[in-house]
Amino acid sequence: MSGSFKIGKVAGIGIFIHWTFAILIAYIVYSHYQKGENFQQIVWAIIFILSIFIAVVLHEFGHALMAKKFQIKTMNITILPIGGIARVEKISEQPLEELFIAIAGPVVNISLALITSLFINRPTTDITQEITTSINSHNFAHHFLIANIYLAIFNLLPAFPMDGGRILRASLAFFLKRTTATHIASSIGQLLAIGFILVGFFSNPILVLIGLFIFIAAQIESDYVMIQSRLHGYTVRDAIMKNYQSIDANASIEKAIELLLNSQYETFLVIQNDIAVGTLNRADIIIALEKFGQKEIIQNIMNKKFVTLQAESTLENAFQQSQQSNIILMPVLDQNKLIGTIDATNIIEFIQINEALNKYSSIST
Repeated sequence: MSGSFKIGKVAGIGIFIHWTFAILIAYIVYSHYQKGENFQQIVWAIIFILSIFIAVVLHEFGHALMAKKFQIKTMNITILPIGGIARVEKISEQPLEELFIAIAGPVVNISLALITSLFINRPTTDITQEITTSINSHNFAHHFLIANIYLAIFNLLPAFPMDGGRILRASLAFFLKRTTATHIASSIGQLLAIGFILVGFFSNPILVLIGLFIFIAAQIESDYVMIQSRLHGYTVRDAIMKNYQSIDANASIEKAIELLLNSQYETFLVIQNDIAVGTLNRADIIIALEKFGQKEIIQNIMNKKFVTLQAESTLENAFQQSQQSNIILMPVLDQNKLIGTIDATNIIEFIQINEALNKYSSIST
């Protein structure tokens, strides 16, 4: 994710933190300072935020380790101020697998709450008094316990992208088609999102933002699964673009500008000795032109991170790779020979054409 910085690697999984997390720390310091709290109280507040950070990481590792049991690799984990995101190579379409993977995260938070409760001396005062006062050495465990309970409950809400949405879909998928289960789960999530938005208008603006986030995420998930279902049974060969614009790795930016201005192509496949070695898009060209001038060599500015597909691989897998890796253009090989390219836009057009043909056939008959 753009704007994220790697802070470590555990069990082969990179851990990243988004730069906006620093804003959260700054806000905590400022808000406590405004309340007139002393240095020690501010330090305890920061320690508490960092402990929640650890809890979120462990939550995501719960998903990752469970996914590993089903031979699904987790590439990395990114921590944001609003939670964590575990980027996996694929989402399991097996209901039981998805159910176990989704529930593993909240189970970690519940386990952390139970373990924390063992170290809490039963308070002589009401627990609500303990957790409404500023965080200190005496009530830190109480706050940590309650925070993990909140994390578990929030993630169990039946809405994408929370774990509860995936748990609901997996449960429905035992009896329904995956597309139908996703549609139902997304619709329930969007109804919940509308509730958040309405309540937020009269109480807390944060609920409005959460509601909007849930509503959009539910629609994205529904659209994604719908596209995947319509690609089922097709291979990359069915949607391949045989006419594509290539450029030699040893050519200059000047040549790339010429191609850009004289054609409708915005992304080029970079070739060296008849082998795809990278990609180059319009944004890359403009940025490089500003930095290095038009004599710079393409090989020095091209994007070397790309995915090569085999012609007989599934179109579902191609679309998934383009979405997860955020890759624009992918070269296609047949027996190690470059025969064309494919991208997400091309795949969507393939779906639209098939839909139009199916509608025409149904009208004709």
